[in-house]
Amino acid sequence: MLTEERHQHILHLLDQQTVVRSQDLSTKLNASESTIRRDLQELEDAGLLERVHGGAKKVLDLNYEQNMTEKTVKNTQEKQVIAALAAEQIQNGDVIYLDAGSTTLEILPFLADKEITVVTNSVHHAAKLGDMNVATMILGGSLKLSTKAIIGATGMEQLSHYRFNKAFMGMNGAHTEFGFTTPDPEEAALKRLAMAQAEEAYVLIDPSKLNAVTFTKVAELNTATILTSPCTKELLEPFQEKTVIKEAAK
Repeated sequence: MLTEERHQHILHLLDQQTVVRSQDLSTKLNASESTIRRDLQELEDAGLLERVHGGAKKVLDLNYEQNMTEKTVKNTQEKQVIAALAAEQIQNGDVIYLDAGSTTLEILPFLADKEITVVTNSVHHAAKLGDMNVATMILGGSLKLSTKAIIGATGMEQLSHYRFNKAFMGMNGAHTEFGFTTPDPEEAALKRLAMAQAEEAYVLIDPSKLNAVTFTKVAELNTATILTSPCTKELLEPFQEKTVIKEAAK
């Protein structure tokens, strides 16, 4: 196996497990432990992981958040199958909250024939829903330019008066110890309130964000059902012990 291929395998495992052991990597990649140590050193030098005794752990950039353009082109297929699964949870007559984000954006095509009311904090989502003639309300407040999301006290006050059958949330990370997280404290507060105002809350998250942690905690894992695309058993099991997690059909 080429060095670049080993590096990709190591980073992929870290996305799934957060921590990897050198001995396990040696077995899985059919490489000597000295080769694995060299690989880990090179990846650490590149800032892609942090070496620990006996292996390596994922580097957590707690404040980094991609803009909407970057998010939209990443893991598109996974987001589409997650969105299809989310749409299956919606019934005619529902009042739903649709959070800003690239994964929730993929739900919109599935809403065209549904008789529902949507409340959203996304300017982008609201415009598309309007074009589809879906009954839509958008929260007021400050516009976060990077994600086109409405945040702030005005939106919080407005949201506090609403109740929803279901809330569909984007999230930057889900972790068995640290729960659901997002980088922006103001956005976290809005997400937290929207989830609390719903009979049922769903977090739409692709497998790359499982075991990820960002700056601000939104809620505990057991406050929402996780909807994701097909995952390995090793990745799923720790989350199944904490909350309900549903995979899209393979």
